[in-house]
Amino acid sequence: MQLLQTLFLAVIPFLLVLGLVVTVHELGHFLAAKALGTKIDRFSIGFGRAITSWIDKSGVEWRLGWLPIGGYVRFAGDENAASIPDAEDLAAMRRDLVAQGRADEIGRYFHFKPIWQRAIIVAAGPFANFALAITIFATLLMSMGELTLPFRVAEVSPGSAAAAAGFQVNDRIVAVNGREMQSFNDVLQLIRVRGGVPTDFVVERNGARTQLTATPRWQVQTDAVAGEQRVGVLGLRPAQEPKDYIRVRYGFFEAIGQGTKRTWDVLETTVYYLGRMLTGQVGADQLRGPLGIADVTKNVTRLGVQGAPDVGSMLMGAGLNLAQLAALISVSIGFMNLLPVPVLDGGHLVFYAYEAVTRRPLAAKVQAAGYRVGLALVLGLMLFATWNDLQRLRVFNLFGGLFS
Repeated sequence: MQLLQTLFLAVIPFLLVLGLVVTVHELGHFLAAKALGTKIDRFSIGFGRAITSWIDKSGVEWRLGWLPIGGYVRFAGDENAASIPDAEDLAAMRRDLVAQGRADEIGRYFHFKPIWQRAIIVAAGPFANFALAITIFATLLMSMGELTLPFRVAEVSPGSAAAAAGFQVNDRIVAVNGREMQSFNDVLQLIRVRGGVPTDFVVERNGARTQLTATPRWQVQTDAVAGEQRVGVLGLRPAQEPKDYIRVRYGFFEAIGQGTKRTWDVLETTVYYLGRMLTGQVGADQLRGPLGIADVTKNVTRLGVQGAPDVGSMLMGAGLNLAQLAALISVSIGFMNLLPVPVLDGGHLVFYAYEAVTRRPLAAKVQAAGYRVGLALVLGLMLFATWNDLQRLRVFNLFGGLFS
């Protein structure tokens, strides 16, 4: 039973969410390449030996790999690991195509495309992830609406950061650091990453607006989804009576606008928190790897099925929660892939920028060295995040108990 529970609550939802995000990312590359007339050899969902494959009328091999943890698009002539041959490689590739009587195909090869077209194809993957997040958020808002809770203060904890700043009962927070707040969740998400940072608030009090400055304090909390986390806390409790909730309905264009805003807010918060991490203001112990994401997926799925009266309701609840999680992960994947690290899409864009300035690709040796360094950085980050996951899941405590 424990194995089945893990399978249905963690493994299958995790693979579904990851598969959706990665497939959309690769589809972004694929569709942009198709639109620009690029010759494509293969589109694969998953790695390793093919479970099934077929070739469409345009000559693209569609493949489903047995290891469903990623995917890729392979362009014609994509031979070296960095996917960016140098001038000598390009010349040899051109000679081979001419010798084979396929000179008319040269213009369709990715590596012979103009720089601006290659840049569009590469950037299309991350931007497809952002588009997926916007689509998910907008679809949920348009189909179900939103139950919001405006942040009206019901209680100020004595001795808290909020008390020191002068917050009072019945204050309504309308803006934080110049950003308009629509709900309690908007305020909460912003405060959680700003521990130790003075933050400006605009509150509505007795019909007038008052400015306050508070510094959220770090506090370790246990969350039903994310588990134990170190977050910024003000010391305020919002009013949560039935009369305080507001049901908001959105039309198509309003939903798209709100979906775009939510995607931007997630991206902005991610960049802000990573910036604090890189400058040493916060620890890196909150980074999550595959194990951590799988654990969050399990918790999200469990919350979705909790209290459901039938199988249909369970699937609906789990599906809605997993869709929102997929949107959040999609934003993160899109952002991470735009980082200027060789082996990521952002690294390719840096190489293209160099090529645009110098009018020739970077030397193969330099590309290979950059690829190795970038791969080492990515693998090192994954190992570090996995170590955090193991610590957070207390795996080492379990081993200690077994051998004590």
